[in-house]
Amino acid sequence: MGGGGESVVFLLAVCAAMVASAVAANVTYDHRAIVIDGKRRVLVSGSIHYPRSTPEMWPDLIQKSKDGGLDVIETYVFWNLHEPIRNQYDFKGQKDLVKFIKLVGQAGLYAHLRIGPYVCAEWNYGGFPVWLHFIPNIELRTDNESYKREMQRFTTYIVNLMKQEKLYASQGGPIILSQIENEYGNIQSGYGAGAKPYIKWAASMAVSQNTGVPWVMCQQKDAPDPIIDTCNGFYCDQYVPNSANKPKIWTENWTGWFVPFGGAVPYRPVEDIAFAVARFYQLGGTFQNYYMYHGGTNFARTTGGPFISTGYDYDAPIDEYGQIRQPKWGHLSELHKAIKLCEEALVATDPATSSLGPNLDATVYKSGAGSCAAFLSNVGTRSDANVTFNGITYNLPAWSVSILPDCKNVALNTAQINTVSGVASYAKVNGMLDAEWSWVNEPVGISKNSSFTRQGLLEQINTTADKSDYLWYSVSTNIADGSEAVLHVESLGHALRVFINGKQAGGATGNSGNPKVNQDFPVTLTSGKNTIDLLSLTVGLQNYGAHFDKTGAGITGPVKLTSKNNGSSADLSSQKWTYQVGLKGVDSGLPQGGSSQWTSGSGLPKNQPLVWYKANFDAPSGNSPVAIDFTGMGKGEAWVNGQSIGRYWPAFIAPSSGCTDSCDYRGPYNASKCLKNCGKPSQHLYHVPRSWLKPSGNVLVLFEEVGGDPTQISFGTRQFATVCTTVSEAHPSPVDMFELNSEESKVSKPTLSLQCPDPNQVISSIKFASFGDPKGACGRFSHGKCSSENHLSIIQKACVGSRSCSIEVSRAKLGDWCASAINTLAVEASCT
Repeated sequence: MGGGGESVVFLLAVCAAMVASAVAANVTYDHRAIVIDGKRRVLVSGSIHYPRSTPEMWPDLIQKSKDGGLDVIETYVFWNLHEPIRNQYDFKGQKDLVKFIKLVGQAGLYAHLRIGPYVCAEWNYGGFPVWLHFIPNIELRTDNESYKREMQRFTTYIVNLMKQEKLYASQGGPIILSQIENEYGNIQSGYGAGAKPYIKWAASMAVSQNTGVPWVMCQQKDAPDPIIDTCNGFYCDQYVPNSANKPKIWTENWTGWFVPFGGAVPYRPVEDIAFAVARFYQLGGTFQNYYMYHGGTNFARTTGGPFISTGYDYDAPIDEYGQIRQPKWGHLSELHKAIKLCEEALVATDPATSSLGPNLDATVYKSGAGSCAAFLSNVGTRSDANVTFNGITYNLPAWSVSILPDCKNVALNTAQINTVSGVASYAKVNGMLDAEWSWVNEPVGISKNSSFTRQGLLEQINTTADKSDYLWYSVSTNIADGSEAVLHVESLGHALRVFINGKQAGGATGNSGNPKVNQDFPVTLTSGKNTIDLLSLTVGLQNYGAHFDKTGAGITGPVKLTSKNNGSSADLSSQKWTYQVGLKGVDSGLPQGGSSQWTSGSGLPKNQPLVWYKANFDAPSGNSPVAIDFTGMGKGEAWVNGQSIGRYWPAFIAPSSGCTDSCDYRGPYNASKCLKNCGKPSQHLYHVPRSWLKPSGNVLVLFEEVGGDPTQISFGTRQFATVCTTVSEAHPSPVDMFELNSEESKVSKPTLSLQCPDPNQVISSIKFASFGDPKGACGRFSHGKCSSENHLSIIQKACVGSRSCSIEVSRAKLGDWCASAINTLAVEASCT
């Protein structure tokens, strides 16, 4: 009996080993591609950072990514999130990296784990825990033994965590790539002689982890073998790896840009992104990643910069709230389908490119099995062009690529969008907040028993260890006769509030370009003792640049007091100052809404500094994402049911110039080319995750720093009620209709498709329809010189009452209204 039992156990073990080996993948690379189980792959990837959303959002975000044509999800690993105190790890809730990677695998996608552990990412302190700064003799990101020991310890911890959960592809998991370090080559020269030995050590350390999958270093042209060097940027088609044995990988294709408080909002036209992606695959690339595919939200105090806003939308295909952004998501989805139709030919050989004329070229891939794919490009920025390729004439719009999966028929042109566009709206929900607000005044100056006194001025980060944005500097001085004076303060930043004898006397703020504060404040002093309280604050710590960790903050002086009466001046910098780290209200538990200190009733303080506010609210009905409109407030932090939704700052207004209603996608993009929201708050809507809310009895707590009116705050939901599409007779047919080696793909017609974004919505009305030469864009269409009202009834009949509809864009179906031109069909519809 015992022997038989042992046999059964042995057989079960053998079966388990066979199953494990069957699902494990062998991931390598050659000069053309990442190779999975001996097969070269064309891969499309997108960045989603797990802590910038919630675990409840993750499955939907991953599924929308898969539906959009992604093969891989890429994420950083955030050291300061997981090890806030040395040797004390946290992987709960939004920090559950293992759960996130498992969800990626369960969806049938691969993962790229960018361990870093420096991440940049507009994340506080570049992802480093601030306690690193206090290790004796440490120097970060260079050939320093103290730093290398800590970096290796954390990297090994993460790798072992992944191994324990069998998450590497070599174990049957989804992780096919890992990254060590991050964009070091950009700032390498700043580290002098210690840089090259450090990079060699980092590469060796990573490889020694034996993950069974390749490692990459982005922006690192001297990445040692076998590390793959990769490209980041708006365009990477011209990138060449540092070895002929390595594939061409694009780790960050920036889909937009981040928004600094005080700045306008950048956006990047999808035609330009599609052009950049198509050119990359045209010229030998086989792995491309969107940064970001979903940007998400910088909750709590995670944002870096300094001055990076709480919203990290990034103009990504999936917006901050987890909703699909059209036409960006849809057009890129069509692009991915077209590229995948070319995969067999793409991975079979190297590209062969020839000129078709000035700024015009063709790249052809042919496999031994007879498959053929071609890319035709017009990299000119002004003129469309007709080109002849293989005896056939093709029209190429300026700054576009046409993809021919069979070397004959166009499956997609990057400048011609076949998908819908959507208009997002903020629907205010009236009556959500109770009429009664409660409040608590935060004391001015020193109020905590933990305060301490030092001679002279202290640098802020060394003093607070970033436990709080706030540091009080307090000093007393005797004045013989009361007088008007000027207080001069110099600070490394990021902002400053001045109080004289308990009353606010002014404030100053740096900006993302220059965080320093250097300002004179007119003050009124009384005879005798005067107390000067300076509240210095940070808005996220520096996250980029050589030696960024040594960038200081706070009041470094001089602090001078000059009398307006007699011009006498006193330097207060070297006097005894009393310091307080953080706010008394935080220590009292006010962010959680508790405490007996709250006052209610009449006398609500408005437009006063240093006030805590609290109100109760019920969650809005439905499933639409929730946002708070902070119009009317100044600057501070907000908590919902004890969880921080981040810093708010609607009082910081973007410059009034530099924006445009439309952006010409033709020509190289940069972060300041296409801007919107000029003359308005950089951010006034702030995401509140649905999973943080209860049906009723929710608590909103605010700490208002400079002064505002909380009664102006409103809650609302983010909705898409309008969809539009514009398709011309010259557009290719939808990629789904393209079939390789089929005559059908040659005769199919352009098709306009409408679809409501929410599965519960239907097209309730057609607000505009025109076939001919319509003008304008979604929300502001108008008829051109030739059109007919008949088109409205045709579209209404085909679409109203359905969630989606399709109409062939041809004169046979819609009539011949502009006989001498290429007709375009434009439609705007309402979804309810």
